[in-house]
Amino acid sequence: MLNLKSIFSVALVATLITAIPAHAEEIIKLATTTSTENSGLLKNLLPRFEAESGYQVQVIATGTGKALKLARQGDVDVIMTHAPAAEAKFVDAGYGLLPRGIMMNDFVILGPQHDPANIRSSKTVEQAFAKIAQSGELFISRGDNSGTYMKEQIIWKNAQVDPSFTGYKSVGQGMGKTLLMANELQGYTLSDRGTFVAYKAKLDMAIDFDGGQALANPYQIMLINPAKYPDLNHKGARALSDWLIGAEAQGMINRYKVKGEQLFKATYSE
Repeated sequence: MLNLKSIFSVALVATLITAIPAHAEEIIKLATTTSTENSGLLKNLLPRFEAESGYQVQVIATGTGKALKLARQGDVDVIMTHAPAAEAKFVDAGYGLLPRGIMMNDFVILGPQHDPANIRSSKTVEQAFAKIAQSGELFISRGDNSGTYMKEQIIWKNAQVDPSFTGYKSVGQGMGKTLLMANELQGYTLSDRGTFVAYKAKLDMAIDFDGGQALANPYQIMLINPAKYPDLNHKGARALSDWLIGAEAQGMINRYKVKGEQLFKATYSE
């Protein structure tokens, strides 16, 4: 016969079991860019998704090139990146499914407050890059095969400038560390606006050039083809993708601000 203590213990265990979400132990491995991590956006979004879904999201923040490589190897369940050409190749090769554009910001050229290369007078981003190369000033490149680095290389190519000039320094770091290094050395660098805003209080740098559509920076989330890797957490990956395009997440993206500045604009539409 159960005593009161035993009855209470059984009831407590039953309550705890009931309270545990169905997917409480299921992990979603998300490979994404350092900008979504450095900006603080994921720390704002993911706890809400985890609380509502029962999944736990393990974030691997790295450059877009590395994120795509991890996905090709079947090491992650889902990716969120910002390099359209590389993403298109990933899908065309049969690795990626259901690419969905979820948000965007833009790239900016940061540099010293006094703009020694005089890029603020530039008409195009290519002209701004050419002025930096010709000026002898430092340019700090991420050099990490990230989406930002890929964009930078496209601009050098379009500007017909070989990025091997004396002031060009490739550091192989994420966006946050690259910003801190560029600040310390008082050089120029290409950054997404979101990470710059998040780090602005630590920097003595200015936006010396921004350029509308030419520097647009779209982000999308993609699933991994189950035909390639059937054992991944495809159900969890789809749940995260569906949530990020939903009204709640899209609203949170639009409302996310650092020191009063909006970092990303939600972009998903059917």
